[in-house]
Amino acid sequence: MPVLAIETGVEMLDRRGELLRAFQTSDDRWRLATAVTDVDPDFLRLLIRYEDKRFYDHSGVDPVAMVRAVAQAAWNGRVISGGSTLTMQVARLLEESGTGSWPGKLRQIRLALALEQRLSKEQILSLYLARAPYGGNLEGLRAATLAYYQKEPRRLTPNQVAMMIALPQSPESRRPDRFPRKALEARDRVLARLVSDGVLEAEDVTGQTLRAERQDFEALAPHLTDRLRASEGGQVIRTTLDAGIQRKMEQLAVSAVAAGGKHLSAAIMVADHQTGEIIASVGSASYANDRRGGFVDMTHARRSPGSTLKPLIYGMGFDQGLIHPETLISDRPMQFGAYAPQNFDGQFRGDLRVREALQMSLNLPVVSVLDRLGPANLIAKLRQAGLSPQLAGDHAGLATALGGLGLSLHELVQLYSVIANPDSGKRLSAIYANALPQPAVLSRKASWYVGDILKGVPRPGLAARKDVAFKTGTSYGHRDAWAIGYDGRHVIGVWMGRADGTPVPGAFGGELAAPILFQAFDKIKTASDPLPAPPSDALLIGNAELPQPLQRFTSRAEKSGVARDHPKVTFPPDGSRVVRMSGVVNVQIRDGVAPFTWLQDGTPILTNSWERQAQLTPSGRGYFRVRVIDAHGRAAGTTIFVE
Repeated sequence: MPVLAIETGVEMLDRRGELLRAFQTSDDRWRLATAVTDVDPDFLRLLIRYEDKRFYDHSGVDPVAMVRAVAQAAWNGRVISGGSTLTMQVARLLEESGTGSWPGKLRQIRLALALEQRLSKEQILSLYLARAPYGGNLEGLRAATLAYYQKEPRRLTPNQVAMMIALPQSPESRRPDRFPRKALEARDRVLARLVSDGVLEAEDVTGQTLRAERQDFEALAPHLTDRLRASEGGQVIRTTLDAGIQRKMEQLAVSAVAAGGKHLSAAIMVADHQTGEIIASVGSASYANDRRGGFVDMTHARRSPGSTLKPLIYGMGFDQGLIHPETLISDRPMQFGAYAPQNFDGQFRGDLRVREALQMSLNLPVVSVLDRLGPANLIAKLRQAGLSPQLAGDHAGLATALGGLGLSLHELVQLYSVIANPDSGKRLSAIYANALPQPAVLSRKASWYVGDILKGVPRPGLAARKDVAFKTGTSYGHRDAWAIGYDGRHVIGVWMGRADGTPVPGAFGGELAAPILFQAFDKIKTASDPLPAPPSDALLIGNAELPQPLQRFTSRAEKSGVARDHPKVTFPPDGSRVVRMSGVVNVQIRDGVAPFTWLQDGTPILTNSWERQAQLTPSGRGYFRVRVIDAHGRAAGTTIFVE
């Protein structure tokens, strides 16, 4: 008795049982587990009628068919019709023997009789459905219908049923992708006999054409399924992914990089922050594209997150009682020891609300907040959220506020998931059993403040969704462009860049990744799920109504009573030559105490100014002296030559 256990390929299924990806067996065959219940009942009925109409009555050998076969062989001098039952065909497939000789036929008879004693009819049919050859490396009905028709064998047309019956009789010479004429003739013979036997109506089989293409097996979420195959084990792995959404996200990633050069790649993740289920995971724009580094799973690659951690930092400030969305915070030149951060555009806005500072993604205000909180506390919060930040050294510094650490897209989506849902957040997983509860990292109040601010960030292009809170980020050197957003149900993360870390000139999160984020939301649902209502302890008031300590944020230097140094002109440098742009010259300062008085050649041109920059209007070409005096009477100046 041969071994009855059949090796079948590992299958990855989506949340509804749809096949995401199948793997070949160790002998490089497409062979998938197939139960009788997985197959169209009409196929089974017509198969039995055509191949072995007394299947349920015999014990492995059909005496009537055998007598007919012997008579035909005696008359013709060779085997014409083997009289094989389906059980005998299963026996031949199990021992991989031929059918053209009587010794082989006798072995099949002995094995068929033994199979009937040990197995039920349904089990024998299941063996046939899994092992029947369909040409090339296709074995079994499921592999054949997926390859030829891109469908499971649950509902087949009469045309498809007939082809699937005809092919195993001569799988190589009747392959529809190579020999369509022979395949068509064999299929039509099956149809004709089934019609003549009265089991098919003639009108059901007329005018049907042959579909001859064999397609590659679909391989959705290849990076994720590779990981799950290695980590989970088992022949059938059920995931939380949605095959339909996964296809849309993979197509979106391909279109997103189409105009960005041959090396640009993209990664997208979609998750349900209410359940912790990963709905879609796209690791690259093209799994097989070496130029784009398609084999690298960019959902798990550690890259600089740019400005995407700013919402968490402000949220921590809300929870610590340091700030409120309406708190005034200073955007001015600052130095923290040897660290002197700059805004992305090199400009300063003076005093503005925390809400505006986050929506404009200004660097200096958030660094001053992190300076009060402490970088170590930020790292602790990230770890509490289930992340494993990669630090450049032994200790985190203030640069972590601006992306000075390594995180993956998966981790950022996890972080925004627990911000979006502080009450019952889950650890993100593609396997149901792994979606464990996740401790809150922010209070409901702080999370709501963050979401309320982020839903006010200007939308890219024509994006219409208003109930999406999102943040973009761009890493140093334009290596990574990020956009992470959420509504009341889903959180989506987008990364774009090069897998090898090479800079992408002109790549900004707001311009490159944000449009893809909103396209992703449009593809998963027609309308956004609303964000939660404000909790009862949220303060929905203006700055003037806030408690005094919350009206203006006090930096660490101000808190400790350390006086600011005298003002310094940071641009333009003393003695420099400047070309006027639109008739004006921009002058910037740092340090000092506002308000400031600005003088041009000794004449006051701006008084009581809280801004740390001014626009001067020289009357012509030549040397000009610019001087600024702070609230304590300390002055700084520069002499410039205006072209």
